[in-house]
Amino acid sequence: MSIADQVKRIKQELQGQIIVAATKYVEADRIRELVSAGINDVGENRVQDLIRKQDQLSDLSLRWHFIGSLQSNKVKLIVNRIDFLHSLDRVSLAQAIQQYRENKPLDCFIEVHIAQESTKSGLPCEETSDFIRNLAEYDKIRVVGLMGMATLTNELDQIGGEFQCLLKLRDDIQARHWQHAPCQFLSMGMSNDYRIALEHGATHLRLGSVLFRNGG
Repeated sequence: MSIADQVKRIKQELQGQIIVAATKYVEADRIRELVSAGINDVGENRVQDLIRKQDQLSDLSLRWHFIGSLQSNKVKLIVNRIDFLHSLDRVSLAQAIQQYRENKPLDCFIEVHIAQESTKSGLPCEETSDFIRNLAEYDKIRVVGLMGMATLTNELDQIGGEFQCLLKLRDDIQARHWQHAPCQFLSMGMSNDYRIALEHGATHLRLGSVLFRNGG
């Protein structure tokens, strides 16, 4: 099954959600295939890879998402190259964005730790609201949503419960009507669990291998 066929198949499952192509292991020529298939949102995990691929694809009109953990000392390298950051989770990172971002605010997802795995990053759920409230003093940051990664498990109820917690937290923050944090989006769901994420309100799906493999 071609990339175009895979994208078409997945899009038939969606109702307006955005596919962010996770291209960590994908080079520019295959990203061009994704664009031809109708995907315009590209997500990178590594700073140098984003810079290199963005330069190689400068003739295309793409939205660039940084979806990996971003070190504060590398913010200045990409903060004016990206449209979305999916991993804002600490004050030092917010400070670096505030220092180096030019022109309009950067649209950010707050990364929340919803999984049972301690190796995954993100703010504890109970600290997220206060963190977002305090971001009001950073005029180069706009909180557009929350991001979370579920536990890597075959227990579908557990995955669904974790995504549901993120949905509830998003709704609670959105209801506060903070000007700097409209928080309308949910970045959750990857190749192995995106269908469950769809059931729990995902708006942005970070998909990698499922876009390139046969079947699905």
